[in-house]
Amino acid sequence: MTGGNGGGVAGWQQEDYDVDAYLALTGVGRARPGLELLEVLHREHVRTFPFANVDVLFGAHPGVAPATVQRQLVERGRGGYCFEHAQLFAVVLEDLGFTVRRHLGRVHSPHSTRTHMTVAVQLDGTWFLTDPGFGFSLSGPIALQDGARRDEGGRTFGIDHTLEDGGDRWTLSRDGEVQHIADSLTVQPVDVRTGHVLTSTNAGSGRFTGSLVVARQTDAGHVTITESTWTLRAPGRPTVHERITPAQAVDTVRELGVRLVGDEPARLLGILEGWRAAAEPVGPRGGRP
Repeated sequence: MTGGNGGGVAGWQQEDYDVDAYLALTGVGRARPGLELLEVLHREHVRTFPFANVDVLFGAHPGVAPATVQRQLVERGRGGYCFEHAQLFAVVLEDLGFTVRRHLGRVHSPHSTRTHMTVAVQLDGTWFLTDPGFGFSLSGPIALQDGARRDEGGRTFGIDHTLEDGGDRWTLSRDGEVQHIADSLTVQPVDVRTGHVLTSTNAGSGRFTGSLVVARQTDAGHVTITESTWTLRAPGRPTVHERITPAQAVDTVRELGVRLVGDEPARLLGILEGWRAAAEPVGPRGGRP
């Protein structure tokens, strides 16, 4: 993959991460850098660390500085979204001897803002896309080559390459639907912090500030929950959607590995119940039908 931030590591504060603690949580041992190790690391990352926006909903997200990412994902068990997952994954890969580049991209449309972060990894002259922080996405790397395809239990992920104003544009699709579009512009730590602020505070986007989103790869398949829906995507099987109550959503958040402490389960339940009450139809005299 051309462009990007090169193989350098300046500014990403690797010293703030505990890679050995990460490896202990994922159950992955140190080994020679290669595609096999990359496959295992990617798979175990998405099985170990949930995708979650709970702290955004609480209005108290601590940010995405490296030391904070270490606390949130590795120490506190809170999960996170792409800016946390991708930063952590990139540093682990660098510590293990991989050459990486960090990239930002646009979710679902070339006209959206650059609020998704991925990590490209070079192996034997070929760049691979890894995507540990996108909810339901790849569970392993895919070559950054036009026309590359990866089958994940009957669901096909694909890469398509185009040039835009002389720069690379890589589109990741799932079963033909665009997931995100990465570019080759240089990424600096400040870009990640800016993207996080937009994602976590922009009420107009609604995705992370106005809806619960928690997901994780499990033994049964990939599970995603919102405030009202439980979704299971199992390899080789049709997607299953079930309606759930706010209380069931809170229970499932914890089952998926997001650690809630103190009064946080009750606080989260209150948020979800408030949304449900606001969404209920109102009768002709202001009462519920």
